[in-house]
Amino acid sequence: MSEAILTPKMKMPLSFTAPVVAAAGAFAGIFIGTANGSTLLGFVIGAALLAGLAFLAMNVLPMTAEKTVRWGILIGFVVVGFLLGRVAGIVVGALFGWFFGWFIYWIGERRYRTHLVPYLTSGQVLWHYSFRVLCGAIFVFLITPILVVMPLSFNAEDFFTFTPEMLRFDPAGYSLKHYRDFLTNPEWTGAVWNSLRIAPVATFLSVSLGTLAAIGLSQSHVPGKRAIMAILISPMIVPLIISATGMYFFYSKVGLVGTYWGVVLAHAVLGIPFVIITVTATLVGFDRSLTRAAANMGAGPVTTFFRIQMPLILPGVISGALFAFITSFDEVVVVLFIGSAELQTLPWQMFTGLREQISPTILAAATILVAISILLLASVEMLRRRSERLRGMSPG
Repeated sequence: MSEAILTPKMKMPLSFTAPVVAAAGAFAGIFIGTANGSTLLGFVIGAALLAGLAFLAMNVLPMTAEKTVRWGILIGFVVVGFLLGRVAGIVVGALFGWFFGWFIYWIGERRYRTHLVPYLTSGQVLWHYSFRVLCGAIFVFLITPILVVMPLSFNAEDFFTFTPEMLRFDPAGYSLKHYRDFLTNPEWTGAVWNSLRIAPVATFLSVSLGTLAAIGLSQSHVPGKRAIMAILISPMIVPLIISATGMYFFYSKVGLVGTYWGVVLAHAVLGIPFVIITVTATLVGFDRSLTRAAANMGAGPVTTFFRIQMPLILPGVISGALFAFITSFDEVVVVLFIGSAELQTLPWQMFTGLREQISPTILAAATILVAISILLLASVEMLRRRSERLRGMSPG
């Protein structure tokens, strides 16, 4: 359906195409001008340049030369990028050249309406694309800090900034030494080992208790379900520093502060809400007649749970387990209150590195954690889709 042509193309007047393309060029020119010391100059040149290119492409050159024009714009931007920023400028110039070569024809021939129904008003079309641009901007805002940290982890120098060699894409400016330090330094390897000892056990406890709580709360005859649910997911809502302080005062009374099991239980408490929410969401589409049929055939509650209910809610359980594992593996506030020097986890070591010695190895550790989180979240998404297929909520 997305490839269907619902509204035919048509050439737009220059009075529409030129201002829209010029506005996009001015916006891009702000960044280029700021990087070269003159925001206003970049704004003006960007607007004028793109307006001129739109005029040439739509009113001077034949429409059959679109591919040639787009290649010419791409090459021209690459040359300008090389003059302004060498290798880094080539990359930026190529991206801008490709985008504006496509954007001029997308606007000038009204291609933005080809996949939309013809009865939409101009305001509705504007909102359609403004909403997507807004979502994209939010995504860029959230993902940019991660994209900055990852290349910095390969810095050959002990700096938290991009060196001139890195900006020139000079191989001498890149190194794996921070990763070698992360994998060989006893402080870092010990912290990783502590996290790997704590997170799986905390995840197991979270999944066991959270799954049982979700199944119990899904029963219609349980009194005060909403109040109980609110209490169980409160660790997700209450500020973490409040939860950590409360845990410290309680655990100190029972002798769990500074112990392995104290940290495990604290992490399990933080992971239980994620398990409850994901399993409860899976149970929404669960067919209760299956458990009643199993009971009528003589199966006990335990057998029914493991043979009937668990296989169907397993994607939700695994999703909750992954979230609980990420929560435990990334948590730092609670372990600062409950842990000890012998139980220093990876997030604690990263916090210490930022506070005391500003070690660039933190960047390597952060990059590895981001990669692990991406893999786990990708697994969660695949399990979510599998769960929907099993419950008949999406096509196979």
